[in-house]
Amino acid sequence: MNHITAKHPATALGLYSGGLDSMLAALVLRRAGVAAQVVTFQSPFFAAEAARRSALALDLPHHVVELGEDYLAMVQHPPRGHGSQMNPCVDCHAFMLARAGRLMDELGLDFLFTGEVLGQRPFSQNRGALNAVANDSGYADRLLRPLSAKLLPPTAMERAGLVERQLLQDISGRGRKRQLALAAELGLSDFPSPAGGCLLTEPGFSRRLRDLWGHEPQAGADRIALLKLGRHLRLPAGAKLVVGRNEAENQALEQAMPDGALAMHTPEFNGPLALYFGPEHGPDLTLAAGLTAGYGQCAPGERALVALGDGRRLQVAAIDRRKAQEMLL
Repeated sequence: MNHITAKHPATALGLYSGGLDSMLAALVLRRAGVAAQVVTFQSPFFAAEAARRSALALDLPHHVVELGEDYLAMVQHPPRGHGSQMNPCVDCHAFMLARAGRLMDELGLDFLFTGEVLGQRPFSQNRGALNAVANDSGYADRLLRPLSAKLLPPTAMERAGLVERQLLQDISGRGRKRQLALAAELGLSDFPSPAGGCLLTEPGFSRRLRDLWGHEPQAGADRIALLKLGRHLRLPAGAKLVVGRNEAENQALEQAMPDGALAMHTPEFNGPLALYFGPEHGPDLTLAAGLTAGYGQCAPGERALVALGDGRRLQVAAIDRRKAQEMLL
């Protein structure tokens, strides 16, 4: 445990989503005389742009850290398990706190803080989960939760006089009245409505991610990024097809095309760009070409030319897109 001694002003680094709670936590500490900086993490599952704009508006020094392969490995096999979808909330918070703690040490700051509220999320922000997150991060002795601090045991920072406990909050539960009142008190009027910003909590995205890692456990960020685009089909022999739904998605798929993808399109009429992942020959390849034609301007059963990214061209019968429903993820 690092020894904490009083100094003025105290300095702190906060996990920052740009949502109301993280904004309030930073402002509560600023009002208490703490020089607060914030850090936002980004990954294939959540972005940092909203937090960047929010931190700029509040004049908070802001750091953005990209999470890498070690983070994806944790999401795939979280020690404390997934939530209702692919969200490993307790392990994720602990992972980010540990990474933030290392940044805090590098910057020479005094302690960490978060916008967590006791009881706001019954499974990931109950008292036991908050303790688990703190302990698993390795920074339990240097972590302050300003919005619920008065409901939690005094921290080393409070005992050392870096932060006065009476200037912290005692908010709990899932309601927003206390936060809205505090926002008005702090002069904060521009903040986002509450919304889930993590794709791992969304059933459709989680279904696609389970399927991807179930068939390709080593799939990394480039393949995960595709899960946000297009229609995804798992073909009978195990291959994967991603089909653009409009011109914007076709362009996005072309730009995001990872290694191992075989592009397909219909050169003789308008249709989607499709990305195929599977054997270079065989029934799934022919099926993928037929589905690509069927999602374009081609009548079911009509013969169509499908151009492949490796220079080959296949003549196939267009497959009625209704027959693709059972393959959709």
